Amino acid sequence: MIACIVAALLGSIRAQESAVWRDPSPHTIQLVAVDTDVRLEVLDWGGTGRPLVLLAGFGNNAHVFDDFAPKLAARYHVYGVTRRGFGASSHPVSGYQADRLGDDVIAVLDALKLTKPVLVAHSFGGEELSSVASRYPDRVAGLVYLDAGYEYAFDNGKGVTPEDRAGLNVLPPPPPYRAADGASVAAYQLRYKEINGISLPEAELRQSFEFTPDGHIGKPRSPSAVGAAVNAGRQKYVSIPVPVLAIFTPPHALGTWYMNNEDPAVRSGVETFLARDAALVEKQAKAFEAAIPSARVVRLPHANHYVFISNEADVLREMYAFIGKLP
Repeated sequence: MIACIVAALLGSIRAQESAVWRDPSPHTIQLVAVDTDVRLEVLDWGGTGRPLVLLAGFGNNAHVFDDFAPKLAARYHVYGVTRRGFGASSHPVSGYQADRLGDDVIAVLDALKLTKPVLVAHSFGGEELSSVASRYPDRVAGLVYLDAGYEYAFDNGKGVTPEDRAGLNVLPPPPPYRAADGASVAAYQLRYKEINGISLPEAELRQSFEFTPDGHIGKPRSPSAVGAAVNAGRQKYVSIPVPVLAIFTPPHALGTWYMNNEDPAVRSGVETFLARDAALVEKQAKAFEAAIPSARVVRLPHANHYVFISNEADVLREMYAFIGKLP
């Protein structure tokens, strides 16, 4: 009887363990000290060859690359870094100035003993790329801006302006998220894709939000003050003295709620947005390539801002060609 009870208990424990979600992406995780009482989450997808370090956009963490990074690991040794204030990294009250965030990246390179890696960033991560390259060009072999070469990464006064940004405020807001949309990760992913056009990896969401015991998505893990501090700490970068691949997406793709909406007001807003967004992105791309003639500037029309998700094959092709030519 005792044996039967023990077997039943073990079976129950195993059933519970199997129900616990596990990140399927093939990486290891470590926390790397970069400052006093500050550690950053670093993912390592393995691989051989030249080291690649992936930096997430604003509000995201390194798990946003969970599906993309394993493809790169077939040719390179791939790492991902979650910046301070987000995900599983430390959430200090200070240290969000652009160059401090760049110094965090350098500290990770030092800790991992990486020599001449290629730094790859999405969106606001371009700020860290420009910070590192403008001050420590000898530390990196090249940079890849994945729709990340905007004014926070490069601003010589000839690209995107605040007035340009204000002109994009023509999209009607989508309906607010419903309680049912936060009932599970899958429900949230469906709603997010409907509005934004892509789905984020599950681990990205699990690291970005708190969860209730019954699996509902709760509030963001990152304090709102962090976002304000990052924006307040922006700097202007006008020199990027290393090899560069910059991918832009004029105009940005939208989700089906916008593109399939038959409301005349919504359709008008979408048409106006797409025209203005295409002009804005092209303006920044031209300013970028005119000031940095050695850069390879690629345009992928109607790709999502998360271009490495929406246009994975295109991005991989461009990255392979660019990295293959680096000394």
